[in-house]
Amino acid sequence: MTFSDLVYAGLGVGALAAAVLPRVVFSRPFSMPMVFLAAGVAVQLLPLPVCPVDPLADRMWVEHITEVCVIVSLMGAGLAINRPPGPRSWAGTWRLLGVTMPLTVVVTAVLAWALLDWPPAAALLLGAVLAPTDPVLAAEVRVGEPTDAEEDEDQVRLTLTSEAGLNDGLAFPFVLAAVALAASAGTGWSAGWIGGWVPSDALGRVAVGVVAGMAVGKLLGWMFFRARAAALRLSEHMEGFVALGATFLSYGVAELLHGYGFLAVFVAACTLRAAERSHGYHKVLHEFTEQIERLLTAFLLFLLGGYVAGGGLAALTWEAAAVAVLLLVVVRPVTGWLAQIGSAAGPRERAVAAVFGLRGIGSLYYLAYALGQDDFGGLDRQLWAAVAFTVLASVVLHGVTATPVISRLDRLRGRTGPAGRPP
Repeated sequence: MTFSDLVYAGLGVGALAAAVLPRVVFSRPFSMPMVFLAAGVAVQLLPLPVCPVDPLADRMWVEHITEVCVIVSLMGAGLAINRPPGPRSWAGTWRLLGVTMPLTVVVTAVLAWALLDWPPAAALLLGAVLAPTDPVLAAEVRVGEPTDAEEDEDQVRLTLTSEAGLNDGLAFPFVLAAVALAASAGTGWSAGWIGGWVPSDALGRVAVGVVAGMAVGKLLGWMFFRARAAALRLSEHMEGFVALGATFLSYGVAELLHGYGFLAVFVAACTLRAAERSHGYHKVLHEFTEQIERLLTAFLLFLLGGYVAGGGLAALTWEAAAVAVLLLVVVRPVTGWLAQIGSAAGPRERAVAAVFGLRGIGSLYYLAYALGQDDFGGLDRQLWAAVAFTVLASVVLHGVTATPVISRLDRLRGRTGPAGRPP
């Protein structure tokens, strides 16, 4: 038996498990991500010739595989949302993005600076990479498949899914702010970087990402549904892999124009969905992206489990663990609740939307990207340990609580989960 034989067998088992597990764990108080995390830990502890991933030595491919996972999940999220964006229809989303997200960045950064005694740039980076939410890791709190009826979506699932779709891109300005601060002041503080950061990274690149996403989405919408040439009307052929073309095209165009690709992908997906909202092709595209996303997520969480079991948390201090726990059980719930004061949602819905701010693959990508720009005072190992622990804690905490909490909320509202089906 060679090592490659072992790898092939493991990949086969993993792919089959990714197909079976969502149905096995559906309606139970644990999730598929928890299983793959545990599997990664178990395999690493077995006497097998398996080396854990080192996100510093293997930074480039860690960055790119997490990048692909995020953009595929963003396309799937945008295609799945039935309710068109609007000031009122997405009111909860705008509140979480405008209030909760920046407050989370600032409060987490202050906690890292005060408890860990980290320099301002590293503290800001920790706050920035842990700001994006990721409902992909708990299927119960995201919308289901595309349908014809906007009322199929409850406010909680809509808010969490759309928030994740947008803040995966809107976290980039904060990450770039940390990079700019580190380049400008090292381990100290300087305000000299702000003048260039605001018009370029905070405003310009956001605008380019939105415009690029809308342009690509409109072009693809015309091509898929209204092109005169039958060969271009891909909606008539029902091929799901076209979703990857839409994903990579919108991401690549935005990045080539120096915009935020994550933002462009989600906007393109929403724009494409609006081109012919009730067409069944959206379901085909969504199902394909969901399958790819599930495979990539399972693979990455398996590697994360191996990293944790292989000593990845050796650099974790109790202060860093405290920051992670405070983020999950205090900072996100409190800032999420504050953002929704005065909203039309009921108190139960506001509480659930505030609490279920999962941390996941997006945080891993942003950290890998940022550490490719600067080593942040040699705190790279500590940063990876803190972020890995936060994602691990979020997967376990929210994976255990999502099913009973959302199920009870559905019962109180007298409805079933999204599309009445397992993820």
